[in-house]
Amino acid sequence: MTDQSDGPVSGLLHLHPRDNIVVAIRPLTKGEMIEIADARIRVPRNLALGHKLALRDISAGDDVLKYGAPIGRASCDIGAGDHVHLHNLASRYTVIQDIEGTNA
Repeated sequence: MTDQSDGPVSGLLHLHPRDNIVVAIRPLTKGEMIEIADARIRVPRNLALGHKLALRDISAGDDVLKYGAPIGRASCDIGAGDHVHLHNLASRYTVIQDIEGTNA
């Protein structure tokens, strides 16, 4: 398989080598087959720009990685190619304190 992550041909962007998700860089059509990062993904439903798909299987409780960092935990098992969104992702975003110790 070829890695087409650096061009619009694939429609998906693999942002960091550690990431277990990819991001739609164009609208995707249900059933479309895309090869990226040595994976073959069938788009599960019509998806808009910016939506995430699992690059590989992610077990419930595992970190979901974007930009090489956790953005949340899988709230259930997520199969390779599945849409990753609020229905299967528990956010790990937290309030950040500014340099003076108050919430930003």
